[in-house]
Amino acid sequence: MPVNDPVVAEQEPAADFTIAQKWDRYSAEEHAIWTTLYERQMKVLKGRAAPEHFAGLDMLNLNEGGIPDFRRVNDKLEKLTGWTVVTVPGLIPERDFYDHLANRRFVSGRFIRDGEKLDYLPEPDIFHDVFGHVPLLTQPVFADYMQAYGKGGLRSLEFDAIKHMARLYWYTVEFGLINTPEGRRIYGAGIVSSRAESIFSLEAQSPNRIHFDLERIMRTDYRYDDFQQSYFVIDSYDELMEATYADFAPIYERLPALSEFKPSDLDDGDTIYSRGSQEYAMAGGLAGKAKAV
Repeated sequence: MPVNDPVVAEQEPAADFTIAQKWDRYSAEEHAIWTTLYERQMKVLKGRAAPEHFAGLDMLNLNEGGIPDFRRVNDKLEKLTGWTVVTVPGLIPERDFYDHLANRRFVSGRFIRDGEKLDYLPEPDIFHDVFGHVPLLTQPVFADYMQAYGKGGLRSLEFDAIKHMARLYWYTVEFGLINTPEGRRIYGAGIVSSRAESIFSLEAQSPNRIHFDLERIMRTDYRYDDFQQSYFVIDSYDELMEATYADFAPIYERLPALSEFKPSDLDDGDTIYSRGSQEYAMAGGLAGKAKAV
């Protein structure tokens, strides 16, 4: 929980860790930060983001009046796909996170980053959560995928497989790429909300770009504090949906006996779109700074 957000600090979360957004308590400066980030990112994403992301932004009017009021967003989003956005004070336990997703509730933080530090962020803020994640929830297949992921996450607790489910989320929902008729595009929220990684993920020679494979992803560690060393690419959201509806129990049973992959590793079974040089990571990356956004 950001210590500098008194609106968060003054609230006692409900049993499911939700709090009130209290949209009327945002300052003019905070609304201006949202608008600056939105306008800047829209320029970067042209020709880079998946068309469904732009469609979702348009459907929800996410730049109407600064920071979105979740009451207004939910009125539109729920009619489209049955999803709503709920406010939480910060990171919440995995079980509660999965339960919200399984019931078509997407959790978002309330705070927005400091206007003097637009390019670095120690934890996800409302711009990442809403601009990055929520637009694709307007798309029926992706909306179904997110709910299926939540249900799968709850079941993973029975197998002590949280780590593997976290990797699936990371390499799809947060940092996924998709093939389109116009070329490869971004759909992962961690990329579409990041000016720097929007360019790096598609255009840099450093990272690997590998076709999506569920079990491979579950065996692959990731970078939480820097640009990714590998990105996984889907052909469609239907591909994600079909993979997530599979029974993961046999995979969970196999995984302990299988080796794990480092973020930079390639495997003989990979379908490789580009074999990365890893020059960025070998040069030290962000060298201990907060994650670039």
